[in-house]
Order: sequence, then C-alpha cells, then structure tokens
Amino acid sequence: MTNPERKIQAITRRKFIVQSTILSSALSISGTLMSFTRFDQESTNRTFDVIIVGGSYSGLSAAMALGRSLRNVLIIDSGLPCNRQTPHSHNFITQDGEKPKDISDLAKKQVLNYKTVSYHQDVAVKMQKKSSLFELSTRSGTVFFAKKVLFATGLKDIMPPIPGFAECWGISIFHCPYCHGYEVKGHKTGILGNGNLAFHYAQLVSNLTSRLSVFTDGKASFSPDQSQSLGKNNIPIVEQPIKSILQHNGQLSDIILQDGTTYPLDALYARPSFEQHCRIPIELGCELTEQHLLKLDRHQQTSVPGIYACGDNSAFRSITTAVSTGSQAGAAINMALSTETFNLK
Repeated sequence: MTNPERKIQAITRRKFIVQSTILSSALSISGTLMSFTRFDQESTNRTFDVIIVGGSYSGLSAAMALGRSLRNVLIIDSGLPCNRQTPHSHNFITQDGEKPKDISDLAKKQVLNYKTVSYHQDVAVKMQKKSSLFELSTRSGTVFFAKKVLFATGLKDIMPPIPGFAECWGISIFHCPYCHGYEVKGHKTGILGNGNLAFHYAQLVSNLTSRLSVFTDGKASFSPDQSQSLGKNNIPIVEQPIKSILQHNGQLSDIILQDGTTYPLDALYARPSFEQHCRIPIELGCELTEQHLLKLDRHQQTSVPGIYACGDNSAFRSITTAVSTGSQAGAAINMALSTETFNLK
C-alpha cells in the first residue's frame, strides 16, 4: 500500500470514528429525553391504578413507592416547578448544594426505570368521578382514568407589587432560613414583614447575622414586648413604605423607600401570600385548613375519598418534607388498592 493510500485510509477511519461518536452521543441524549416522556401517545390504554398530578420531588417520591409495588402509574407534570428560579438546593442530605433541576432530573430517571410508571408533560385542567374511576382531562385534550389520584401540585406564591421583588424570589429573597440562611450568614439582611411573622423571622435569623433590619412596609404592628425585644437585639424597625428593590440578575443590592432612603442589603426574608397551584381538588370539594392547605388524614387522603395529596400543597414547605410525604402517600395509596383488591376475592 502506498503512502497516499495509507493516508486516505487513516482519514477515513478517523472520519468513521468521529461520526460514530457523534451518532452515539445523539442516541444517548435522545434516549435520555425520551425517558422523560415515556407515555405512548398512540396507546389505547388510558386507565391507570394511580394518576399523580405534579412531577417534582413529592410526586416522584410517591411514584417510586408505587412503581416498586408494580402499580400502573401516570405522572402528569407541567415541567415548571416552583423552585425553577432557585440556583441551588440546601438542607437536603446527599444533595446539599445541588441544582434543583439536577436533583429532579436524576429522580425522574430513577423513577422511570420502573416499567409500570409513565411520565406525560401536560397540565391537568378538569377531573370528575365516573363510576369507580376518576376521569381527568388535560390542556392538550387528552383524557385519562384512574382508581386513585394524588395531587403533588404545590403552591403558587403571589408576589407583592414591589418592583424587583419577583426577580429576586428564590435567589436573594427567601422564605426559609434553613434552606438559604447559611449562605448569607453575617451579611446585611432584611426581613419584610410585620407582627408575629416578622418577629418569628427575627428570632431565627438573628442567629445567622447581627446585621439585621425589619421592613414593615407601613405602620408596625408589633406588641410592646416584641418591639422591646427587637430593640434589645439591636434590630431596627423601618416603617416607611417600600418603593422598589434594586437588583441585578436576581441579586438584590438595595431597598429603596418611598421617601428616597436607600438601605443596602444582600438578602431579604419574606413570606408572600400563596394559593393552591391547582384548583381541581378544591373544585371537587376537598377541604382546606386554616392555612389554606389541603386538609389530610393520617394516610395523606383528602376529605374526598380516593383523592390524596402530598408536598407543599398540604405540608411544611421543604424538599425533605415533600419527599417524605410523597413516599407516605405512595405507600398509603398502594395499601388502599391492595386492601380493596384482596377483599374482593
């Protein structure tokens, strides 16, 4: 073989290797993406043991418990979790500091290893009881049926009308000192709130920083004892209404008051009002608690038989609680299905 022939052969080999590598990578990526939408749109089977509405941490945790019990499960998820703006997750053992999306992507991959679990990206819009099954319709017009339905739909935070607040939510404005407080320890920190809520925050956050101020955005409503306690802890109360929040890419730098006064800050704690992210349980008559969470029994079941809930829509807001209540709900639903089937024989 001549030198030119060897050179052409070498080039051909390299080209083959490169093309094969690209093709292999493409197939790998495609397989990963397909595993997230494994529900077969052409399938005539639209009836499941359980439909889980909401595919974040809590819903996936429930799906794993059910998948391991060989239950035929469909997860319906919008793909828009409430923490999608949060850069990192904390206070979750084995996952401390990880990106929320990375955690949920890994969870989806592991859950969908169970062949009886399917994932469908869509939005549930309507549900009704038909004989022994629940009929659930989605935004795309698809209709599914299930013996039990689990809502892991979370809450929708209602942002206050303060320019800059929404952009900082989950990045430098937080609701949970346990999830984010350590990362801003010792920094200039504010509390946006009043009365008992703001005082509760002050007690918690003062352990993390001595550079703390309370912004009531209007007349303060602390009790005399609370005001005295805040003063003794060198925590000033700022009552002037807030005009705006200066920020860059979600990182706040200053609070601007209506009178033009500027307060430099690195972090702010707030607890905005919220509502149920999904109205279907309420429309079906599921009761709410005084805190506007779904009211559950000890088996994670709502006041409507066959409808269950887990995660933020019915419990303390944290990833660990979401995972825990999801697992409990999955086990409870499996037990209910097992009992019903067993007793029919």
